[in-house]
Amino acid sequence: MPRRPSRIAPRRLRTPGRLAGFLKSASICVLVAGLLSPLTQATAVAATASNDYCGGQCSDITPPGENGNATLAQILLNQAFGTQPSHAEDQLGPYADLATGYSTLTDSKINTFFNDASFGVSSDQVASSEKPAGRTDVTIVRDKKAGIPHITGTTRYGTEFGAGYAAAEDRLWLMDVFRHVGRGQLTTFAGGAPSNQGLEQEFYRSAPYTEADLQAQIDNAVATNGARGKLALDDANAYLAGINSYIDASDSGRYFPGEYVLTGHKDSITNAGTIDHFKITDLVALASVVGSLFGSGGGGEVNNALSLIAAQSKYGVEEGTKVWESFRERNDPEAVLTVHNGESFPYASKPADPQGEALPDAGSVTQEPLVHDRTGSAATAGSTGASATAAATTLSSAKRGMSNALVVSGKYTASGHPVAVFGPQTGYFAPQLLMLQEIQGPGISARGASFAGLSMYVELGRGQDYSWSATTSGQDIIDTYAVELCQDDYHYLYHGTCTAMDKVEQANSWKPTTADGTAAGSYTMRVWRTKYGPVEYRATVGGKKVAYTTLRSSYMHEADSIIGFQMLNDPDYVKSPQTFQSAAQHINYTFNWFYADSSHTAYYNSGNNPVRASGVDAEFPVWARAAYEWQNWDPATNTADYTAASAHPNSIDQDYYISWNNKQAKDYTTAPWGDGSVHRGNLLEDRVKKLVAAGGVTRSSLVKAMSDASLADLRAEDVLPKLLKVVNSSPVTDSTAAAAVSKLQAWVTAGAKRTETSAGSKKYADADAIRILDAWWPLLVKAEFEPGLGSDLYSAFGNDLPIDESPSAAHGPTGSHAGSSFQYGWWSYVDKDIRAVLGEPVQGPLAAKYCGGGSLNSCRDILISTLKSAAGTSASTVYPGDSLCSAGDQWCADSIVQRTLGGIKHRNISWQNRPTFQQVVEYTSHR
Repeated sequence: MPRRPSRIAPRRLRTPGRLAGFLKSASICVLVAGLLSPLTQATAVAATASNDYCGGQCSDITPPGENGNATLAQILLNQAFGTQPSHAEDQLGPYADLATGYSTLTDSKINTFFNDASFGVSSDQVASSEKPAGRTDVTIVRDKKAGIPHITGTTRYGTEFGAGYAAAEDRLWLMDVFRHVGRGQLTTFAGGAPSNQGLEQEFYRSAPYTEADLQAQIDNAVATNGARGKLALDDANAYLAGINSYIDASDSGRYFPGEYVLTGHKDSITNAGTIDHFKITDLVALASVVGSLFGSGGGGEVNNALSLIAAQSKYGVEEGTKVWESFRERNDPEAVLTVHNGESFPYASKPADPQGEALPDAGSVTQEPLVHDRTGSAATAGSTGASATAAATTLSSAKRGMSNALVVSGKYTASGHPVAVFGPQTGYFAPQLLMLQEIQGPGISARGASFAGLSMYVELGRGQDYSWSATTSGQDIIDTYAVELCQDDYHYLYHGTCTAMDKVEQANSWKPTTADGTAAGSYTMRVWRTKYGPVEYRATVGGKKVAYTTLRSSYMHEADSIIGFQMLNDPDYVKSPQTFQSAAQHINYTFNWFYADSSHTAYYNSGNNPVRASGVDAEFPVWARAAYEWQNWDPATNTADYTAASAHPNSIDQDYYISWNNKQAKDYTTAPWGDGSVHRGNLLEDRVKKLVAAGGVTRSSLVKAMSDASLADLRAEDVLPKLLKVVNSSPVTDSTAAAAVSKLQAWVTAGAKRTETSAGSKKYADADAIRILDAWWPLLVKAEFEPGLGSDLYSAFGNDLPIDESPSAAHGPTGSHAGSSFQYGWWSYVDKDIRAVLGEPVQGPLAAKYCGGGSLNSCRDILISTLKSAAGTSASTVYPGDSLCSAGDQWCADSIVQRTLGGIKHRNISWQNRPTFQQVVEYTSHR
């Protein structure tokens, strides 16, 4: 039974703005009659389950639904009547309902909110069975509940062919979008909306690859990995054959994704036009997008240098450096850790005697322009604004990590077996970036989630007797080099020789379509590449002209990680915590990997961590000279010496593990700022630590802990009580302030959650207290710190670490309505400063007391003054409204949107700070 193609894009691909008008002029009935292809129900045949040691205790979920394909007819019906294609939305309700249903959760009710992730499909649950392209060596069975493909092959080729075919059935449009994003060609393919412009610019800036570069990555991965490299190439080719077989079938059968019509690639009447076959370099383009989004920690050295210069300008070099280091919190002793047994894993620490620093002259830094020769709509303010946002996102160290994990050793569970609740937060899209699948074949036995177009292997999920997952780690694998210019602005010194920069360009143009009415426009993206990476800034250092470049250890190596994923899917390879860690070591993305089987748990931090030259401080730009290069760095291949696997944070059978993009271990410095005393990881740490202390942990109790944390306001739970302690240090006589304090205190007492009064009410309990804190936080932070730091340094630190990240804020890769919240903010600074003012002990304090200049009374006056202002700020000002929400609608402002980036729309759901794909697992036995 052929499935219908999909239509999503990563992050900000524009929702069709002209569909409503299109519907007015189109005859829906005629189109439905002409475009709905006849579907035949295949004979129900159960998929053959492989050995499954989970005992029915593995569960998973990925909203909104597995089916991401929609024909033109289905899109028109959805737009006109709200109807949904089958399995497009059936995981959204259970996912959303956990927010109000978790408090009474029991193990027996878990699959009310999750899918049963057991291997295979029972005969009474088979919805369809097909042999793609008539092959006899592979069968795709889909289950009734969620329509998930269960792929069973008798040959390796057939298995991977089936995986490719199923991927195209569920995500063809999304896969096509991704391959164009990875090449910087999104606007030409999908339309010139400013959001599309920003998206392609963001990725092209960090991965400006030519077709030859993409092919070279494949050749290298195959050549350097022996038999596994050859197997990966064979798997990829079989996978591609499956994708292309579905393209041909859906094209001739006219059930391809309707977005191809809406964007002008296909004609709905004559079927003219083509859907290009996929080729192997497309997979590398797709991988470069995923790696850049979720697995490339580091960067931000120029921003760090600018804030250090601002600090030294205000305080002098010695004191300014001390102030800067206190806000940087490289190795804060109060930071929550994933490996919490005291073991040290030194990396990227501050050198005793820094060498080779190339700090810019004050006022000399300019960003290297990416976009040139703008015409038409590309020259509008919306387009230039999107470019500025894309550049800031790419060049910052504050990568939007997302994802969390809770893993408890069997020593502390009711059954004696480990329990894990974990998954990645990849944003909310329709369809989702990740797709669910089960793959069973020679050398492959797994079920879980994979990024669309890269699903030849399960990337996050379960094997026969083990599960694994990942969170973004963010350790620094990106360095900034100051290359000295010679001859002109496009030549630089490399080991004393004046060398020409390599110019790489991508010219894009677009015109209006039904899906995207953006007026015609065009531009050229131009990147100047050096042996030290692409040029990102220009400046002077000591009066000498330089270009600042960024070099990433995974640059030109996104394809390498395929070997690690291949190992994770191989039941003959992963048999223990140690072999799991060995597999994860073959992944060069910066991830935290977690593992659970029936007896053991494990953790490993992956990524190619370069061995830096002695004395180089990873926080700042250094001179592009041989003495300061990575050890044994080869610019021709961008390879170097990397820290040993044992030097990466790793652990087996710790009492418990938590991760929410927090610090990995003692002395292991991550690139983003904010690993201090208050981090959203504390929301998990506090709850899991309490469960472990009590013992008897179950799957449902760990899900409850996760869900409870997902509704918590980090500021209210961990910082607000200290702020109120200052405010209440003397009686509050002002009636406005007193009323606000009363509401805030009541909210804290009730648990500091952002949760509905009842399921579906679309109104928050403690709504007024939430409004007050949302308005108060930016006011109090500015009043607390700006007078002491001065406006220049305050702003510079704000560029390094955003002030706030509340659920309603327009933050992260998808803007507002993104779910993930409280990753970056000044909560640790406020916490440490307020405790210092109160006279409480602070480990790793800030360099000075800032609130009220250190005076408790003055600090209290500042807090009360700003609190009164916040209390008087209307809801319509705090929540100004957008295309989805009216001004003042607090619940809607926080709500999560499944970003329908093609034609199918979904309802928004109540806010949760929770993984998008999530597993709940407890294995009962082992091979």
